Amino acid sequence: MKSTKPIALLLLFLSPLAASALESDKNQPIYIEADSVEIDDGKGVSTFEGNVDVTQGSLRFMADKVIVTRAEGKSDHIHATGNPVTFEQELEGEKEPVRGRSRVVEYDTNSEMVHMIGDSVLYQGKDSFKSDRITYDRTKSLVRAGASAKGKQRVRISIESKKTLEKAE
Repeated sequence: MKSTKPIALLLLFLSPLAASALESDKNQPIYIEADSVEIDDGKGVSTFEGNVDVTQGSLRFMADKVIVTRAEGKSDHIHATGNPVTFEQELEGEKEPVRGRSRVVEYDTNSEMVHMIGDSVLYQGKDSFKSDRITYDRTKSLVRAGASAKGKQRVRISIESKKTLEKAE
């Protein structure tokens, strides 16, 4: 008979991530700061390099290089690379923001999907979620990792209970 403990632990861990992103974030403008930028209006592509800082409301990315593509006059895709790319975002009703790091982060501004690719880790408080690929749907507060996110590595979850630190691998 299989133990239901890993499933219970997974549900316990995912409950903090079930909080929604701040509703106001999606309506905020995107601000980008970098050491340099190259803008190709003809192709609708802007490339930012060196200490790139991208913010939209409470969502913030820090990367070495960011490529922003635009369609119909507005940004629709952000591709960030770094060693690592880091991000954080405040959640409705939560004291601590969700934080993450990865070698590559792709953010689709229309669907509000964040794809973390390569050595990816997502943190909520002291809990962590690790895999080679993590997908975070900001609007649905849905996290997928490993095979369900088209990754190749197993998912590792670390959950801190009120009394002890438990691990499910």
